[in-house]
Formats: sequence, structure tokens, C-alpha cells
Amino acid sequence: MRATATALAAATGAAFALGLFLVACGGSRAPRTWQEQQSKRNDITVLWAQIRDWRREAGMGVEPDETAVMAMSRMTVSSAARACVLDRAPRPACSDVCDLGDAICDNAESICGIADELNDPWAREKCDSAKASCREARQRCCRCDEDAPEDATGAGALP
Repeated sequence: MRATATALAAATGAAFALGLFLVACGGSRAPRTWQEQQSKRNDITVLWAQIRDWRREAGMGVEPDETAVMAMSRMTVSSAARACVLDRAPRPACSDVCDLGDAICDNAESICGIADELNDPWAREKCDSAKASCREARQRCCRCDEDAPEDATGAGALP
């Protein structure tokens, strides 16, 4: 599970980095055709579905609370991720929980980058939802780390 989440996060990050490179080289522009817009929406849907699956896997509800989503509208993904930052590697018993949090935040970054290109209400809502999931997942990682015993050497099982 940890390897899968890490691999997915790495692939997502690489795709996002390529997109940033292309934007930097060619300038940001909104998709011009319906097909381009639909392709971007499909990309968001795939990333968002992964977040929902990871939330379910972590024992969280598939969607963040509506109030939390609304609170994210003026926040960046990096601000949401800073809701909880460990100053060291998480305890072994929490590694899977924290890896999922990292993967969720990586997907949120990608979703919000695409949403910036689309600049429409549907994409913004998916971005805000992803940011709320990122924040919740990071908080969950830190709570796990605070509650884990000092010498925990567990396999990183999800709570």
C-alpha cells in the first residue's frame, strides 16, 4: 500500500512538474476547445477519485466536511498542507498514514494547477475539496505521530 501510494504520488508529481514546465515555456492559457477543457476536467476527476479512494482506505469519509471545503477557497495547497508539519520522519507506526497524506496533498497540488487553467466553478470546487482533504490527511498524520509510542516499530498500518 505504501509503495503504491508513493508510486502514484511520484507519477502525479512528475506529470504536474511537466505541466509546470510547459506553462513556464509556453505561458499559461485556458484550454481553447471543448475537447481540451473536457480533457482537463477528466484529469481532475481521475486525481480526485484517487483522493476519495485514499480517504476511504484511511478510514476517513470519502468527502471532506462541506465547511472545511468552503474554508479552503482562499487558501493555497501548501498552506493547507502546513496545517501540521512534522520536523522529523513520522514514527514507523504512522508511515502509511503520513504517506497517504503526502499523496493526497500531491494530488491536490495537481488538481489546483489544472483548476487554475480551467478557471471555472466546478474545477475550483474540486480544488477546494482536494485542499481540505490534504489538510485533514496531514492533521491525521500528526495526530497518529503524537499518539504512537516512542519505540513503535509497526508496519505502518492505517488506523
